[in-house]
Formats: sequence, C-alpha cells, structure tokens
Amino acid sequence: MQLIGLSLPFMKMSGTGNDFIVVDHRRSVIPEKDMPEFARLVCRRKQSVGADGLILLEEDESVDFCWKFFNSDGSIAEMCGNGARCAARFAYMHGMASANMRFRTLAGIIEAKVADINVTVKLTAPHSLATGHQVKIGDSKYEVHSIDTGVPHAIHFVEEIHGVDVVTMGRAIRHDPLFQPAGTNANFVCAQDGKLYVRTYERGVEDETLACGTGAVASAVMAACLDRLTPPIEVVTSGGETLHIDFTLSGDTVENVYLKGPAHIIFKGELGAEALL
Repeated sequence: MQLIGLSLPFMKMSGTGNDFIVVDHRRSVIPEKDMPEFARLVCRRKQSVGADGLILLEEDESVDFCWKFFNSDGSIAEMCGNGARCAARFAYMHGMASANMRFRTLAGIIEAKVADINVTVKLTAPHSLATGHQVKIGDSKYEVHSIDTGVPHAIHFVEEIHGVDVVTMGRAIRHDPLFQPAGTNANFVCAQDGKLYVRTYERGVEDETLACGTGAVASAVMAACLDRLTPPIEVVTSGGETLHIDFTLSGDTVENVYLKGPAHIIFKGELGAEALL
C-alpha cells in the first residue's frame, strides 16, 4: 500500500492502557477501501506507530461526529469503550464537539462527557446475556458467560487473576464453536476486596491488552447478574488503572450503562508514507 506524499496529523492516546491512533478525518485523505490495510500497517508495533486500534473521526449530519474504528489487524469493530473515551476527548480538544456530545458508532449513538482528562461515556444497552456455557480447553471444561456490550464478550470467573494464561485460554474461547462465526472477546475476572480485577484477550488484536472498556462493562454486568457485586463497580485493568462502571439492572435487563476513566494524550505527530512500509 502506498500513499505518496502523505502527511497526516494524528494523536496517540491511551484509555487505561488501551492505546489508539486518533485522526481528524473530516477532510478525507484515506480512501475507504484502503482503511483496513492502513490501520493494520500503522498499528504495527516497532515497525510503525503501534496501537491496539485506529480511530478516524468524520462528519455526521445528525450528531457531533461519527467514527470508523479498526482493530490492529485491520478488522472493523462495532464498538470500543476505551476508544470511545479517547475519541470524545480528542473531539472536544479539536472543536468538533462540546464537553457534552453524541457520536455515531456501528453499535449505535454514544453519549459522552469530558471533564479534563476524565471521560464518561454512556454505552448502548447490553444484550444477549447468557450464563453457564461450557467451553472445552484441552482436557478441561470451563464455565463461561456471555453478553454483548457493543461487541461480544465471554466472561470466566477465576479465584486468582495473575496466574491465568490469558493468551492460550483467551484464544481458545475466542475461537470456540459456540461463538462462531464472529468470535468473541474473552475476559478473566476475579472479584476481590469489593472490586473486579479483569484481564482481556481482545478479538482483532489477538492478544491480551492492558485494558478493555466494553470488557470491563461486560464483567461488571455479569458480576451483578450473578450477585457477586452491586453497581457502581470499580474494575482494575491489567495496566493497573481503574475504570468506574455504573448501570441499572432489573432481572436480565441492563440499562443506563456508564463507563468512566482517564483518556491520556501520549503524543502528537504526523504520519508519513514511510509509516506504511
């Protein structure tokens, strides 16, 4: 792939360890057909900028803006909680929206509020909640639960979080026939000291990430459904930062889901053609 003469401003941002390349794409530079490959190339670590995902912010007639979100492998994701918080802060800083905003994703309209480095997003209502799946990994069976919080998530509760082989188990759950053809993200969750400790294997990144916003929400909702904790719930990510999650729960109906945490600016730069080599 070549974009001759490319000089594209971007911001590298981190939402509790989930890192993203964020671009003001209201003036279109990247052809839509090239976006997946562009995302894959610029998200390579050590060879390019490196990130868990690429976020392109574009014009929208009905809300403040819309986004195109790509995982690091170039696949499209319907939603990303930490990415949404980074996108909201970016949009506010660049005059695309006020501190209270609405923007369009493939999962629906997201509401956000920016307060300095902290951003709160109201997510679309989770759905497809199911408990008690049995997944076979090697010679053992594991109980997992599932829910869609904008993207599909599987949740497996553990007694101790640090010893989990997240990549091996996560990959097996992600590709289990139960969750095909789309696959799922896999979360390993430990309830301790009134908090949740969560490690996530992300579909599209195909590895453990330092945080996952929709995974944190999925884990918190499932913990409440199984009477382990009650909202609001604090979730400690693999990166050691804390996400704050609140929602209302009535039976299996989950509404008014809010995800709050910091959205950090790591650096600003310009993408040149050599970033795609």
